[in-house]
Amino acid sequence: MASLNDISLRQLQYVVAVADLLGFRRAAEHCHVSQPALSAQIQQLEAVLGVKLFERDARRVMLTPAGEELVGRARRVLTEAEDILKAAARMGDPFAGPLHLGAIPTVAPYVLPEVIPALVKHYPKLQLRLYEEKTALLLRDMAEGRLDAALLALDAEMEKAVEHEVLSEDPFVVAAPPGHPLERKKQVQLRDLDGKDVLLLEDGHCFRSQTLALCTRVGAHEVDFRATSLTTLAQMVMAAGSVTLLPRLAVSRENRQGQLVVRPFAPPGPGRTLVLAWRTGHPRAEALRSIAGTLRPVWPRPS
Repeated sequence: MASLNDISLRQLQYVVAVADLLGFRRAAEHCHVSQPALSAQIQQLEAVLGVKLFERDARRVMLTPAGEELVGRARRVLTEAEDILKAAARMGDPFAGPLHLGAIPTVAPYVLPEVIPALVKHYPKLQLRLYEEKTALLLRDMAEGRLDAALLALDAEMEKAVEHEVLSEDPFVVAAPPGHPLERKKQVQLRDLDGKDVLLLEDGHCFRSQTLALCTRVGAHEVDFRATSLTTLAQMVMAAGSVTLLPRLAVSRENRQGQLVVRPFAPPGPGRTLVLAWRTGHPRAEALRSIAGTLRPVWPRPS
């Protein structure tokens, strides 16, 4: 029977890399090792475990059923090992060394240029590594230890899955082209969207999920076009003559030329809660709470 002495963390790293990249050559390049050395280590691990982890042919690499289960376990082992290193670093200085920080696309361009200088000033030993991605991928990367924390829009399901600190409330507004009937209103009621054509983001954005739920509730119709970004959404309002919803955080940038008619919702209007989130049990949790405290006073205030 195999023992722990027969398995190394390096072998597990190689296995996870092949599973992620579905190729031995790409995995070897990612791990900065030769392909024969990586293949030999994986073959050695398969021999120790007594199972095949991958199906290989000249064109593709696929995980076997046994590989699917064992790769998941390998990820957890590597995450725990990384936490040991981070815990040791925290005992020295939790505000030193790399900090991998993610942000969703409907937050990153409007916030990071404002807040990163404050983090650099307050924590000069911190080495920030920044990533922009959709919510589901950021949550996955936090759970698997590739990200330390992320700037997210909180929802009920996420609240149970991560620890977090609230940074700001971000109300939604309606954006319309000049001459649209909503231009005559100082404040918009949700019922004013009934029957209106509304532009939304593409699937995968949490902002789409939030706004789609509102539109469905009040009888608005989604236009047969899905934008990849808030910038595209704002531009398509003018081109399509339809309305859209924007987070107020984005208005000063996306309407900097004043081309859109922007109206707030009558209170209590819809909005989102923006947070700094991290996985439960993160070894630098207290440091992340302090970082959240640094972010709050420099967080951009919607105009």
